Amino acid sequence: MHEDWLTDTEQAAWRAYLDSTRMLFAALDRQLAADSDLTFTDYDILVRLSESPGGRLRMRELADVTLSTRSGVTRAVTRAEQAGWVRRVECEEDRRGMNAELTEAGRAKLASSAPGHVRAVREMLIEQLTPEQLGQLTEIGRRVQEKIQVR
Repeated sequence: MHEDWLTDTEQAAWRAYLDSTRMLFAALDRQLAADSDLTFTDYDILVRLSESPGGRLRMRELADVTLSTRSGVTRAVTRAEQAGWVRRVECEEDRRGMNAELTEAGRAKLASSAPGHVRAVREMLIEQLTPEQLGQLTEIGRRVQEKIQVR
């Protein structure tokens, strides 16, 4: 085996992770679209804003926490703004920057879509793992994030 290639065991782990992650995101995106007329990205933005002080984040911070590009988050916020779930407001500390702010309609949309999304996450991921595996998955995710994290 060439040293630049993954071993069979490494390849099996990589493919299982990659394929299951892609399938999970696609399935969650379909569930949100069917049940709530949301994309996975829309839902993530609503969640991140709901968890932020005052329901507000600078656009660049929103891009960072959702692991999106700035242009991607701008497009998603524009869609959410057109739906009435988010509004853009000037940054008080820097008039050049813009904040995305969750509206009451956005909070209501999140509240109505969360139960179905949580059920889907539980069914497709959480219930497939033992408590020990769930802990391992958390640790694996954190280790990978720490390695990749831009410092």
